[in-house]
Amino acid sequence: MRKIFLIGWKDVTLAFRDRAALILMLAAPFLLTLGLGFVTGSFSSSSGGGLQNIPLVVVNQDGGQLGNNLVALFQSKDLAELLTPTLLNDPAEARRLVDLNKTAGAVIIPAGFTDSVIPAPGTAATGAPVKLELYTNPARPTSSGVIKTIVEEFLSRVEVGRVGGQVAVTQLIAQGLIGVQDAAQVGAAIGARQAQAAHGSSAIRVRSITSGGQAQTFNILAYMAPGMALMFLMYTVSYGGRTLLAERSLGTLPRLLVAPVSITQVLAGKVFGIFLTGAAQMLILIGASTLLFRLNWGDPPAVLALVLAAVVGAVGWGLLITALCRTPGQVAAVGSAVMLTFGILGGSFVSLEAMPEWFRWLSKITPNAWGLDGFSILASGGKLTEIGTPLAGLLGMGAVLFAAAVLVFNRRGIVER
Repeated sequence: MRKIFLIGWKDVTLAFRDRAALILMLAAPFLLTLGLGFVTGSFSSSSGGGLQNIPLVVVNQDGGQLGNNLVALFQSKDLAELLTPTLLNDPAEARRLVDLNKTAGAVIIPAGFTDSVIPAPGTAATGAPVKLELYTNPARPTSSGVIKTIVEEFLSRVEVGRVGGQVAVTQLIAQGLIGVQDAAQVGAAIGARQAQAAHGSSAIRVRSITSGGQAQTFNILAYMAPGMALMFLMYTVSYGGRTLLAERSLGTLPRLLVAPVSITQVLAGKVFGIFLTGAAQMLILIGASTLLFRLNWGDPPAVLALVLAAVVGAVGWGLLITALCRTPGQVAAVGSAVMLTFGILGGSFVSLEAMPEWFRWLSKITPNAWGLDGFSILASGGKLTEIGTPLAGLLGMGAVLFAAAVLVFNRRGIVER
């Protein structure tokens, strides 16, 4: 066992002395995560949330109940951590602030908006409702999307209330409960109650309740950071497999076998070294993101177990790639291709929830998908018992791939005295 550990530790030392390897193992995923931290606003608050304090300008020219309710929604306690609204009177100034990248978007509520949806008593509807104007910043697509979602949810509730009021008035007239002359007044009253209901319920909440009953803030960076770490983990394990072929071609591996060690111990030591390097890479990235982004990865024992399982699954792929390739250059080329393919297929760039069913099923061949499932559960407050499926998937993947790699190694006689 000591000989296996020494061989593995030697490979870890060599890997962390290689500047080029360190750039792709640590610097590249760290810089990508750093960029994502700025994009998602993870440096804007000490509370650890990813999307927080989104600047928003609101111009309320309506002054009616619906316009006031929308302003109140933006200023509500439920959205206090998510939005930082500023009230202005000039629509042109609001658009100018967006153009200057001073705010994520501007919501302009035109005059007559409320009256076009809820006609005043004694008046008839004038036609199509007056439309709100949402002027968004293309330089802040995520924040703009959040604002758009809130506005669309509010308008959806208003439309449901408007249609519901029309149906209710029609039914009351049909049943003889009110006269036609009272329809406008009753409809206005129903519409006002529906508008008040739209104000009383928030469209978006930034907190979710965990199984323990405590509020847990989900940070979007808790999905992106492990996605980058898992993608570059594939480079690390491919790099470790490449060293096996490099030592064989340079003659250092046969010289190592002259020592009092068996072929099994050499292979075990190499695999152990790849495993240690991958685990060290993941843990360093986790530690750095925790300190810099105040990112909460979840329950520490569960995070450690998931990291080790993810490395097992990735090492299995790295060994199989090494076994199928003939030269170190081939391992580097194939490993880079697999890294990018698994990054796309496994959800490191785009959430798998937005993908079709067949794509999500295919993603299960990657350690990225299983790992991201586990990290998302832990970031939302899950515990070790709740990530049993990702752990089983990663460990099973590693075992199957390792067995396949050993068969190919034996057939090709890669390690010989």
